Amino acid sequence: MSEQRSAATTMPATGVSAQMERNVRTVAKLERDAMAERTMTDRLSDAITRVAGSAGFVAVHAVGFAVWIGLNVGAVPGVAPFDPYPFSFLTLVVSLEAIFLAIFVLMSQNRMSRMADRRAHLDLQVDLLSERENTVMLHMLRSLCETQGIRLDDLDREAQDLLTETDVTALASDLQAKLPEA
Repeated sequence: MSEQRSAATTMPATGVSAQMERNVRTVAKLERDAMAERTMTDRLSDAITRVAGSAGFVAVHAVGFAVWIGLNVGAVPGVAPFDPYPFSFLTLVVSLEAIFLAIFVLMSQNRMSRMADRRAHLDLQVDLLSERENTVMLHMLRSLCETQGIRLDDLDREAQDLLTETDVTALASDLQAKLPEA
């Protein structure tokens, strides 16, 4: 019975552990904060990009182009063509729309790239801290083994390497030297 109660206190109704739930809440808060920090221009470009990237946007344009072309090829009796073939005015409107849409998409992508960079920096900080913690724990475990008289002579080279603190600068330089040129 006490095991069931203990499990119930660590497992929320969603079926994830309390730690995972806390992590999810933290990530959600970070995302909400990032969304709240957006400028009015960022919000506008995100809204335009969201609408322009929808199936409805494509459908409205397809219908609009069909109507425009139908009106201007004389397919509708009683309506005089106002932009005859080769549809110069339609080309101008579509070109201007494409220019502005491209600018708004680039603005949204730049903002998302900045957010991704911030997340990557946070990931790097957490990874570096975790690596340092793991190295300290390995040293503690090694001390415990020595205190208990457990022989460590048989530790393989990989375990010995893990006891050495990682030089991130050297690791980054080595990685850079070995990666192929783009």
